[in-house]
Amino acid sequence: MKKVLSIALVGFSMWASAQISLAAKANLIFPTGSPSWSNIKGTVNDAIEGTGKNNVGFNAGLSLKVGLPTAFFLMPEIYYTHFKNEFTTENTTFDVKSNRIDVPVLLGYNVLGNMLGVFVGPVGSFNLSKDNTYNDFKENAKNDFTVGYQFGAQLEIKKLIVNAKYEGAFSKDERNFINKVSGSEIRYDNRPNLFMVGLGYKF
Repeated sequence: MKKVLSIALVGFSMWASAQISLAAKANLIFPTGSPSWSNIKGTVNDAIEGTGKNNVGFNAGLSLKVGLPTAFFLMPEIYYTHFKNEFTTENTTFDVKSNRIDVPVLLGYNVLGNMLGVFVGPVGSFNLSKDNTYNDFKENAKNDFTVGYQFGAQLEIKKLIVNAKYEGAFSKDERNFINKVSGSEIRYDNRPNLFMVGLGYKF
């Protein structure tokens, strides 16, 4: 019993002394491919120059950072996320939108005190998008919940946060586009890899 109480007291004292901060964050989102520098750079340049089929999206939300023993930290977040992809087939352009609630749960490590941290972890996404119609095609979004992963880094300068991260997918956001006339079907995965860069403010 004494051991249990001792462990509970140690755990409570660690939690009480933990550094906890809350921040508001907003990011620009660039649908991309592999997490190579050349690929991300090309995606961002295409977005700036207005070329390519993928449009820049955004997300905004809250981030909680909880200091753990040594230099580790836990960072659960919640965002409203919007982006879209375009592809053309059978003389129809599909402007496929994603409106999601994203919940990343990230484990991080402070590289330079609290100034620079790196992190990695899973992200659950709740699909808010409604089915749309494109000419003779009706969209059917099959998955309400998908899972991905994120890794990245953030720089904290007093109350200002600058962050960048990459998101990949563990599961697909399957969309079926069914031709209402012929019944033909086009399948599409609307969970692309994403590169995000943005700012935050600590309260």
